[in-house]
Amino acid sequence: MCVPNYSQGNRVLPSTLAPKPNTASAPKGEGSKESEQKVSVKILLHHSGDLAAKFVYNQAVVDAVRKIPKAIWNAKERLWVFPQSSLSSAEKILQDVSGVKVEIENLDPLVQRAIAAASSVPDLRRKSGIRFILQHGGRAIAVTTCVRESWPVLIIAPSSLRLHWATMIHQWLHVPPSDIVGTIHLDGVFNIISYDMVTKLDKLLMALDFKVVIADESHFLKSAQAKRTTASLPVIKKAQYAILLSGTPALSRPIELFKQLEALYPDVYRNVHEYGNRYCKGGFFGTYQGASNHDELHNLMKATVMIRRLKKDVLSELPSKRRQQVFLDLAEKDLRQINALFHELKVVKAKIKDCTSEEDIKSLKFTEKQLINKIYTDSAEAKIPAVLDYLGTVLEAGCKFLVFAHHQSMLEALHQFLKKKKVGCIRIDGNTPASSRQALVSDFQGNDEIKAAVLSIRAAGVGITLTAASTVIFAELAWTPGDLIQAEDRAHRIGQVSSVNIHYLLANDTVDDIIWDVVQSKLENLGQTKTCELSATQMLDGQENALEVSSSHVMSSPTKPRNSPSKQQTLHPFLKRCNRLDDDAEEHPSRPKVPRN
Repeated sequence: MCVPNYSQGNRVLPSTLAPKPNTASAPKGEGSKESEQKVSVKILLHHSGDLAAKFVYNQAVVDAVRKIPKAIWNAKERLWVFPQSSLSSAEKILQDVSGVKVEIENLDPLVQRAIAAASSVPDLRRKSGIRFILQHGGRAIAVTTCVRESWPVLIIAPSSLRLHWATMIHQWLHVPPSDIVGTIHLDGVFNIISYDMVTKLDKLLMALDFKVVIADESHFLKSAQAKRTTASLPVIKKAQYAILLSGTPALSRPIELFKQLEALYPDVYRNVHEYGNRYCKGGFFGTYQGASNHDELHNLMKATVMIRRLKKDVLSELPSKRRQQVFLDLAEKDLRQINALFHELKVVKAKIKDCTSEEDIKSLKFTEKQLINKIYTDSAEAKIPAVLDYLGTVLEAGCKFLVFAHHQSMLEALHQFLKKKKVGCIRIDGNTPASSRQALVSDFQGNDEIKAAVLSIRAAGVGITLTAASTVIFAELAWTPGDLIQAEDRAHRIGQVSSVNIHYLLANDTVDDIIWDVVQSKLENLGQTKTCELSATQMLDGQENALEVSSSHVMSSPTKPRNSPSKQQTLHPFLKRCNRLDDDAEEHPSRPKVPRN
């Protein structure tokens, strides 16, 4: 159906065609015959999705082209443009030009098949509501509502994004949690599985015959040899409606698009050599590692499969900062120790409340502080597997990013993970000599091979500029809101040309529950901002003294059993914080409630 989010921008197709005579016409002199004139006309796929004719000026040919149904002269691009439906008429008209032998260089057979296949697909825009959705940047969840008669829906996504999908479906479509499943039973209205699970459930998936399939982060299918690709493609091909989503469907070269295009149009993209010879020549590292005919490939994508809104088109609509809460779902074994500490903390707090001796209260307060510090440290340890899993998804996008943490255990885990993945990175923490810091910053700012910066919230949160990145990730929180805001602003400062996306990775039942509330309370008490409500749709205005968030996502744990019914069958375990927000709104009617539409 579509591959959103692939574009290198529109390019102008050159032409020497002009609507007035010039010296390019064949000379008429003694021995010259009009019947011997030859004019080559090249048919191109225009970026508008129409076709275009390019040729050296000849009045007879120009007169003929004017007869092509709905043909229009594009003065800016110096081309004659006409709809695809006029192609057969154009061929006949050009072949019958009197006194001129017209040689037509037609569209490549692959392009012709792709256009024909796309034209034969029913136009969903005629359905009620779909036109509005597509005109406003069409989102996959919204599109599924327009083909409700073809439900149930299968969603294939990276493991760390499964529960984010579940949360958004529940929030926007009001689908009951019991109808959103992530287990091997696949008996829900919306069924969400990871790419790894597709390889294990391929026979079941083919037997169930899902008519609506969404493949999120579809660049995961770029490798023809990968098991997840060979398992996923038959499921997608079989679907009546297939939607592939990716911000970076081709990370480095056109060959990475082939399997995704094959998934959408298997009858068109049936031969990798045909595609490779056309679009992937010129590489130095083996067959099909280069790029060729990229204008045509871009126009073909746009005309047949691509819906794309470029950042330059929507930048004026974006806030200067956009914060997201990403809720990590931790393994029960990693939470066991923290839960015990929270129970002990609860007991201590009760004793403080009942205690009358100032000396005993002082002692209990000291114990309370020690317990909280212990929870802080253990929370960092417990979050590491889920944080690394989330970083794996970020790496797939290929963008530069900053990742902040507080504890050495987390910083070291992040650094080692990136080194193991062979990702170029820098690290600045309390052990980094002051004399080395500027060199590290310069490397990050100027070297495209360095994708990540592992940073201490306190040691690297001030005094440096890292505007080469527009993505900021907090693996941990700090107790002081100013520290978080200062750290955010390593990327959000003079020199930044993009909106800065900030991801706070939080985990329920850890110290994050305490710190987030403390941070909000401190901001309110200092009078730096009005009450900060956590809204699922609220966009930040960029104020530096507010920790408002625009959305809340839930991520799964990489260490949990994939078929754990208590954690994957319904959404109930993952909506605790959202429910808490609703309860708070009920208690404070003057505050805005979390939107549900």
